[in-house]
Amino acid sequence: MKIVEYLFRKVIPLFLGAIVFFALVLIMVDLMMNLWNFISNGVPGLKVLRIMGLYVPKCLWYATPIAMLFAVSYTLSDLYANNELIAIFASGISLTRFTFPLLVFAFGMSFALFFFDDKIVVPTYAKKTAEQEEVLNKDKSLNNDKIVILSDNGNICYKAEFYDDDSKRLNSLYIIVRNEDKSLNSVIRADSASWHDDRWFLSGAVQYTQENGTVTAGAVSSDITKKLTEPPETFQNNVISVETVDSATAKVYIEHLQKAGLPFAEPQSLYYKKFSFPFILFIVVFLSVGLSGKTRKNVMLMSLASCISAAVLFYVTQMITMLLAKFGAISPFMGAWFPVFMFVVIAAVVLRYART
Repeated sequence: MKIVEYLFRKVIPLFLGAIVFFALVLIMVDLMMNLWNFISNGVPGLKVLRIMGLYVPKCLWYATPIAMLFAVSYTLSDLYANNELIAIFASGISLTRFTFPLLVFAFGMSFALFFFDDKIVVPTYAKKTAEQEEVLNKDKSLNNDKIVILSDNGNICYKAEFYDDDSKRLNSLYIIVRNEDKSLNSVIRADSASWHDDRWFLSGAVQYTQENGTVTAGAVSSDITKKLTEPPETFQNNVISVETVDSATAKVYIEHLQKAGLPFAEPQSLYYKKFSFPFILFIVVFLSVGLSGKTRKNVMLMSLASCISAAVLFYVTQMITMLLAKFGAISPFMGAWFPVFMFVVIAAVVLRYART
């Protein structure tokens, strides 16, 4: 226990210092990128501070893996350089056994990072984005035009000229209704449709039905009107980014895309990424254990170089796999999780040939 306590006394202060440093760098970069816009729009300093404050959780989330990699890599390399690990190995404690508490700590931190993102980072970053767009006069209207929406597993298709979000109203609406076998059931033409309670109510609507080669026009069937339950949010001029909502909302959104018969590979891979990305903490510690002790000189410089190189390699690999998932070359699950599996194997191989 004394050895474990000694190890964590060295790692934790470095980890906390590194996470503050990297987070501050990210905050300053974002501030410099938007500083001229803030000045030109006359944004008060306190408002800018509030916006930057809302960005802090996101920066901490980004900085945590790099800070963990640096802290562990520097600590172990420093122990090698000072010959402290030689005494530990001579006492019969292997490198794997010595660093096992760090691996357990990183594994637990991976779960904590997921919940931190889901419960804190997502809402604060959404507020930051909304307030920044407001002060920079970049408010986005939710009204939409020339809309085509599939619903009810592709059995109902809405085509509207315009959607007014304030009144929850669709104008110049056509609705194509299909049977379960995807054959045409009927076409509905309505002047408008208004959302009340849990469905759309049509105004000036006519239903056209084809029977035995003859097209007949009449009132809209009540069986069909009961199915017009696609929520107004679907018609808004916005596309939900899975990365900017919590996991529960993302899951509902993906289920909607599947139900509507719309492409869902990219958002589903981003949904899986919410769960896979936090495990980069475990990977970086695993890599650090294997990479430590490669040099006794310039420990600080080599630790920084190794953590930046490993982080860049992981992010590039994940970017490639996510693109492959987007275009259907691999499954969304593999798009998000393949880099994790690959780097766990790499870390295991590096550890196998580490100095012990």
